[in-house]
Amino acid sequence: MTKLKKIHCRNYTLHLQQTLIMGILNVTPDSFSDGGQFIDEEKAVIHAKKLMTDGADIIDIGGESTRPGSQSLTEEEELDRILPIIKKLVSDLSIPISIDTYKPLVAEECLKVGAHLINDITALKNPQMIDVVAKYNVPVVLMHMQGTPKIMQENPVYKDVVTEVMEFLRSRSSIAQNAGINEIIIDPGIGFGKTVEHNLKILKNLRKFTTLGYPILIGPSRKSFIGAITGLPVTERVEGTLAAVTIAVMNGAQIIRVHDVKECKRALQIIDAIRGS
Repeated sequence: MTKLKKIHCRNYTLHLQQTLIMGILNVTPDSFSDGGQFIDEEKAVIHAKKLMTDGADIIDIGGESTRPGSQSLTEEEELDRILPIIKKLVSDLSIPISIDTYKPLVAEECLKVGAHLINDITALKNPQMIDVVAKYNVPVVLMHMQGTPKIMQENPVYKDVVTEVMEFLRSRSSIAQNAGINEIIIDPGIGFGKTVEHNLKILKNLRKFTTLGYPILIGPSRKSFIGAITGLPVTERVEGTLAAVTIAVMNGAQIIRVHDVKECKRALQIIDAIRGS
């Protein structure tokens, strides 16, 4: 059982009785799936509203691509991309806004203007990130990644991927809790420093991660492992994403991070009905 029945995102409360959907908004020119589509502020705002209308419970906004081989940005560059959009969406949306960043200044500036939670692919490895999250008393997603986005897919190796990822998340969660951060979500990091086989093993054995006692977020959306199995391009991976989402939820995931919110919402209505029957 998870320790949290609810996630308190400042003035919003998310209930975990049903699966939550985190809709992806990449304000980047080079993301693997939708790079360049929403770099324009007006288009980004319109898309965020569409994600909410389609059924998203959270909007996750990122200004730096973390696809394999991607280059990092400065904090200033990242803020230039996302801060004006966040300022607009805080008043325009009626759901929480998550910030996909591992940079302390980016996190703090976004929280200052009203963002509601932090999604950190480095699991708060930067001590200043721990300070920022604790200061603003917001939930945080701690994700596992082997290496960095630039090199993570060159040759990922594990003796036992499930055990090693679990131990990493156990350790990072403990550090966060000791710093006064109580609302923690864990993410095994599908596609981040993992082969196709590693990703499949994590999804198959996801139930083991529930023993850590935290809500589990999974982000399989349009990932390369789906393409490797089906032979399909990024634009044709909706069905593969839904299959991965189904397995993940049946194995204990409580939050799903996806691009295709409408399709995922419809699938989850059936999945949650079966699970609750």
